[in-house]
This record gives sequence, structure tokens and C-alpha cells, in this order.
Amino acid sequence: MNDVVLPFESYGVSHKGCVRQVNEDSYLIEPRSGLWVVADGMGGHDAGEVASASIVEHLSTIGIPESAPDLRARFVDRLRLAHSDIREISDSRGATMGSTVAALLAMDGKFACLWLGDSRVYLVRDGSISQVSHDHTEVQELLDRGAITAEEAQTWPRRNVITRAIGVSDDIDVDFRQGDLLPGDVFILGTDGLTAHVSDDEIEAAVVSTSPQAACEDLLAKVLERGGTDNVTIVLVRIRGEADGAASGALAGGR
Repeated sequence: MNDVVLPFESYGVSHKGCVRQVNEDSYLIEPRSGLWVVADGMGGHDAGEVASASIVEHLSTIGIPESAPDLRARFVDRLRLAHSDIREISDSRGATMGSTVAALLAMDGKFACLWLGDSRVYLVRDGSISQVSHDHTEVQELLDRGAITAEEAQTWPRRNVITRAIGVSDDIDVDFRQGDLLPGDVFILGTDGLTAHVSDDEIEAAVVSTSPQAACEDLLAKVLERGGTDNVTIVLVRIRGEADGAASGALAGGR
């Protein structure tokens, strides 16, 4: 198998926030596999954290893929295994549990973003931010149909109701977008504890001119300063260019 050599710099943080007693989020940084993941568990104490941890545990076994298609196939396989495990645990406990997931897969100059639920993937390219993922929520469906306005969505009573997640339905239905990687691209993966308190413009401003570690810590500080009503997890991935050493291979950090 060939080594995966990718010009990435990455970092992640996770915090229970200011209100919750338990952190039900999990994340994974595996640059040699070309994989970065955030997962937001649901089901309450000793359930949501089990669900998100199961996703990370299975995805951490991907290893070194031989190609971009191989990476995606391994990802879907591990996600299905996590889905089955979560379903079995739910059945044994007689209670529903599950988790959102948002992932970045990158190899051979290409990327794919895959997700279920309302954890998001953003891309900052040429100083401009765009949301790559599309929320799987009731309120997003209403917005898509034009039934409510963006302003109404901010206070919609069921705005946090998720329509897709790992471990909840009989099967999983993963959405994805793919494209080419460009030097200077920054991907932001975040659970809804981030986007509940920090705007897209603030995310863009935090990441455009600093390291992934500094940006993660800045964004986390903003969430906590504003009350941190949910768990929050942030993973940043920056594509390095020739000027800062991309030709020499991979550089990755995190915790």
C-alpha cells in the first residue's frame, strides 16, 4: 500500500460548553488516512457520548487507503458498522440513541465532504466562506420549500429537530459533495454548538490569517463567552501551499 502524503495542517478542540454536564461530541483527526470527523451524539447522558464515540472508534480503523475511491469505500464501511453497533446498543437499552457526523476525506488532490444531521462543513477559499454541507433538519426542509423565512428559522420551535443521523433509522443515507483541493483552502468541521453562537462571517474572519490551532481556540473562546448552551467541537484543516512547505509532505497537529 502506498503512503498517503498530503500537505495538511489540522487541529481540533472539543468542550462540554457552559450548560451541559457531559460532552456528547467526539472528533477524529487522521491526516495519514486523509480523514477528519466531528460527531454530535444524542440520547442523553451515557447514550449520546457512546454513539459519537462508536463512530470515531470505527472510523479510526480505516488505515492507509490505496486511492481516493478506496478511502471513501472504507469510510462508508466503517460508518455502517458504527450504525449497526449503535442500533444494537439502543435495542438492548430500549431507548433511541444516535449521532450526527460530518467528515472531510482528502487524497490525491481531491476532497469529499460527507454528512448526516446538522453538524456542518465549511470551506474558506480565497478569503470567502461557503457552507459545503446542507443541514438535515426540519427547519432546513421548511426553508428549502420556502415555507418559512431565514429570520423565522432563527426562532422556529423545532429548529433543532434532526431528520437524519447514524443509529436512528434502519439504514443510513449519507449526503456528499466533492471537488479539487487548492492551496490555501481551509475546511471547518463543527457541531451545532459552534454555529449556534458564531456566525459564518466570524468563522471566516477567525481562520483566514492564522493557524488552525489559534483559530480553533479563538472560535471556542467566542462560544464560551456567549454562553455555550451546547457541547461544541471544532476541527480545522488547512491545505498548505508551496510557499509554506507543501512540497515536503504532510504536517498535522491536533488534540
